[in-house]
Amino acid sequence: MGKIESKLANKHVEQAAYQGEDLRWAAVQQRDGGADGVFWYSVRSTGVYCRPSCGARPALRKNVAFHDSREAAEEAGFRPCMRCKPEQPPLAERQAAVVAQACRLIDEADAETALDLDSLATAVGVSRFHFHRMFKAVTGITPKAYANAQRARRMQAGLAQQATVTDAMYAAGFNSSGRFYAQSPAVLGMTPTAFRAGGRGAQIRFAIGACSLGAILVASTEQGICAILMDDDPDVLVRDLQDRFPKAELIGAEPEFEQVVSRVVGLVERPEIGLDLPLDVRGTAFQQRVWQVLREIPAGRTVSYAELAQLVGSPNGARAVAGACAANALAVAIPCHRVVRNDGSISGYRWGVDRKAALLDREAKQ
Repeated sequence: MGKIESKLANKHVEQAAYQGEDLRWAAVQQRDGGADGVFWYSVRSTGVYCRPSCGARPALRKNVAFHDSREAAEEAGFRPCMRCKPEQPPLAERQAAVVAQACRLIDEADAETALDLDSLATAVGVSRFHFHRMFKAVTGITPKAYANAQRARRMQAGLAQQATVTDAMYAAGFNSSGRFYAQSPAVLGMTPTAFRAGGRGAQIRFAIGACSLGAILVASTEQGICAILMDDDPDVLVRDLQDRFPKAELIGAEPEFEQVVSRVVGLVERPEIGLDLPLDVRGTAFQQRVWQVLREIPAGRTVSYAELAQLVGSPNGARAVAGACAANALAVAIPCHRVVRNDGSISGYRWGVDRKAALLDREAKQ
C-alpha cells in the first residue's frame, strides 16, 4: 500500500476502534499513531504515562492502565513520559508548526538570498535530513519547490501589478536584475517582458487531437506541457489557449509534437500507464501542493474534497482545495477528476461532468 493509500485508510479509523481495553492494549503493542489523542496509557512500574505510539520498551500488561485524557492520567499520579512527551500537542501538530515557521521564513526571505536547506533546518531547530522529510510529509512538496512556487507567485504578481519590469523585480524581492532575469525563464516559462506582454516573444507549441472524450489540445513551453484542454469544439480549445497567452507565438501542426499529443491521448484512454513527459506546472504554492498530492492518487481511487484537504495538511481547507482543482489546466495528467463529493457523488469538473464520469468509470474497470 502506497503512502497516499495508507493515509486514506488511516483517516477512516474511528475513535470507536479504540474502545475497550483489549483494543487499546493492541494499539499500544502496535505503537499505533492513529490512537494518539484518543487515549493515553500509564505504566505503574515507572510512574509515567505515554501516548499509544510511544517508542519506549513495551511494559507488562499487568502494569498498564488506560486513561481518556492527559488530565486523568496526571490526577492518578503519573508524570509525562520524557520520550513521547504526551503533555505536548500531537507529533503531527508539532511538525505542522515547525513547517509553518519554515514557510514564513521562506516567504520573508529576500529572493536573492533565499535560505538554503541547512539554514532553514537550523532556524527551526531540527536536523537537515529530518527537516527535509518533515517538510515534504506535511506539505507534499520539498522546501525548494515551495520556495520556487512562492518566487513564481511574487514574480507573476509583480509583473501584473507594477508599472515596469524593474518595479516588478523589486516587488518580487530581487535587488539586482541579473538574478531576476536568470531565474525568470524557469519560473515563468519565458522572459519577464514576454510574460508581462501576454507571452509576446514566447513560443508555445500546440496541437489538437481526438480521443474518446472529444477534442483535446496539448500545449507546451520549453519547460514542458503547460496545458491539456478538452472540449467538443476544437475552436473553443484554441481560443482558450489564445486567451492565456494572447501575444505568444503559437506554433501548431508540427509532426514531432503530434507524437506528444498521441501520448497524452494514450493517457486519457489508459490512465494506468501514466505520463512520463515533463510538465510546466504553474500555480501558487498551495495549488502546487494540491496538484502534487493529486498526482500520487492512483487510477481507480477517488477522494473527497475533505479527504484531499487532509492529505495536503489543510484539514479545514476543502473549499481552497476545490479552487485548486478548478485552476488545474492539465486535464488527466493532474487527475482532479478523482476528487468527488463527501457522499461519493460526482461534482463539477472544468471539462464537463460527463467527461469526469467517463474517466472514473474507465479507471474503475481497469
